[in-house]
Amino acid sequence: MLENYIPILVFIVIGLGLGVGLELVGFLLGKRTADDAKESPFECGFEAFEDTRMKFDVRFYLVAILFIIFDLEIAFLFPWAVVFNELGWLGVGSMAVFLALLVVGFIYEWKKGALEWE
Repeated sequence: MLENYIPILVFIVIGLGLGVGLELVGFLLGKRTADDAKESPFECGFEAFEDTRMKFDVRFYLVAILFIIFDLEIAFLFPWAVVFNELGWLGVGSMAVFLALLVVGFIYEWKKGALEWE
């Protein structure tokens, strides 16, 4: 029984060996030239101009929720569409409930103003 797992173990050992080996080679042979530009913190290509603990506008979180809504919709609609003929009315009903929940989330986003940028 254990001999069936030997190829998997070999694959894991080779993968870990390559990963650690290449990191080690890069660390040992890589150039280490530190200057002020490399050591300075940056944010989006320019110097940070405010405190890093400032509060974000709620619209950033609303856009993230909007992304999750549409990302989940696509992730669940593709497999459902593949087996649509085999699901019957139970599958159609469950997808209708799922899409209704997504529409409720979308309406929430719309009411909160996440789709309007100034």
